[in-house]
Amino acid sequence: MPYKHNADRRHHIAKTKFRISNWPEYEAGLRRRGSLTLWMTPEALAGWRAPRRKTRGGQPRYSHLAIETALTLGCVFGMRLRQTEGLMNSVFDMMGLDIPVPDHTTLSRRAQKWMPPARRNPPLPDGPLHVLVDSTGLKVYGAGQWLEEKHGARSRRNWRKFHLAVDANSGEIIAQRLTDQDTDDPSQVEPLLSQIDGEIDQFTADGAYDGTPTYRSVLQHLQPRALSFHRVRRRLKAVPPGHPAKGTST
Repeated sequence: MPYKHNADRRHHIAKTKFRISNWPEYEAGLRRRGSLTLWMTPEALAGWRAPRRKTRGGQPRYSHLAIETALTLGCVFGMRLRQTEGLMNSVFDMMGLDIPVPDHTTLSRRAQKWMPPARRNPPLPDGPLHVLVDSTGLKVYGAGQWLEEKHGARSRRNWRKFHLAVDANSGEIIAQRLTDQDTDDPSQVEPLLSQIDGEIDQFTADGAYDGTPTYRSVLQHLQPRALSFHRVRRRLKAVPPGHPAKGTST
């Protein structure tokens, strides 16, 4: 390659070497990485048992919190359901807690309908939303990367684009979409805003979303009253339908 012709005569910057001067604190930090601390809050103990149902059918014994706690511990430590049951029994015995532990059959049955918190739709905050929209690239690893690492073969890189809509006040993700690498950012504004049920007061994005499709999608989801559409370099004021939208530099 051209940049390698004078590599032997080029001045090389030596790699910086870091020396540890605070060994006691460093070793204490390494020990803390392996420490395990578990505690049960009074709210968790009060909500461990399922509330009594008033409809027909069997009465559940354990709440969703108990099932979620057991499944989460089993997922963290890579245990089967029977092992998870034994772990929770031993932990509760050491903590001196006299509460029942879901057995493996109950965990297996309830896990079929259990939904992780990441897949649940969190409640939107009260009041109008300030929506931040952006996208990032995700590299897909597969057989091509294995061949490249094992045999030095060159493979085509595959990417996916992850589009996010975040509430600026709380920092929570309120909408998301995963597309291929050829999908442009402005085309995903409408699908993202369609997932938001709350009122949108302000929309913020970077210059990649600058264009008429983005303006049209945002104006359709803004509140009926006159609101402002903010971007990094330009500001667009919401106007009634049928009037041209004018942007002013800021």
